[in-house]
Amino acid sequence: MFSRAGLATAVAALVAATAPLNAQRGLRPIDESSTSVVQFTPYVGYMAYGDFLRGPAGRGTFLSTENSALFGAQVALAVVPNVAIYGNAAYGQTNLQLGVPLVGRVNAGNTSVWLFDGGLQFTLPRGRYDRGAVRPFVQVGAGAMRYDMNAADLLHPNSTNFAWNAGVGIDARLARVVGLRLMVKDYIGRFNFQDATGVDIDGPMTHNAAFTAGLRIGF
Repeated sequence: MFSRAGLATAVAALVAATAPLNAQRGLRPIDESSTSVVQFTPYVGYMAYGDFLRGPAGRGTFLSTENSALFGAQVALAVVPNVAIYGNAAYGQTNLQLGVPLVGRVNAGNTSVWLFDGGLQFTLPRGRYDRGAVRPFVQVGAGAMRYDMNAADLLHPNSTNFAWNAGVGIDARLARVVGLRLMVKDYIGRFNFQDATGVDIDGPMTHNAAFTAGLRIGF
């Protein structure tokens, strides 16, 4: 089962991938026009999950996960000025929930959720990026959502789902090598019931929104 220790391992892997670029040079000014500055952004946030499955309209039946805290980190490197490639890993601990008519939401066990994705980041050029300056950006990419469930403390189904993602946010420069990042990102995909249960159920396309805040550091 994945754990917070697993998140630390994933983050370490992201940092290790950029180690040749970071060797012996320390912190560097954040600059989207530079193709040699690695941007490392640890973050925390809140994840609003979509429903895996819904019953007939008005019946109050559904299968979902409870909204929860999210912890993650991202590494990005510009390939041309204001366009970067990024890799991301995040982790959340939540509950599997069933919607029961006349009863409401019922917890059905603990669930660990992992997000792994990568893609392109586009930053709007806005002249000098001095302290206090703000720059908007967008991200588009693809990856996977991994669910590790402990349903009713008896069953342990797992599911790995392909997910597109798109996000918008702002970067605010706090100091020479540190900035604040605020972002909203949507992970779009279907829950893989075949992987989790062996039953081929075609669930709906779900939107899973991550609201995050982090510190962006230049290397």
